[in-house]
Amino acid sequence: MRCHTIVRGRVQGVFFRDSVRRMATDLGVAGWVRNCPDGSVEAVFEGEPDVVQRLVDFCRTGPPGAHVDEVQATAEEPRGEQGFAVE
Repeated sequence: MRCHTIVRGRVQGVFFRDSVRRMATDLGVAGWVRNCPDGSVEAVFEGEPDVVQRLVDFCRTGPPGAHVDEVQATAEEPRGEQGFAVE
């Protein structure tokens, strides 16, 4: 499964991307995460549905210091992502 996720709120400058990267790596999920110019964080997760859902659920709260206002998660066709990158 592939999920394109956009997280809005206070999600930059609180180790959001690194927390997502560590969790994705631990769970064996491929994809990427990056900060966007509008202050949001964008991510793509590819892997087994249950672990992808765990990452999306984590994005709803984020790490300590984050304040998530909104999460948009859209299923997409898998593209064969390899590894997990912070862009």
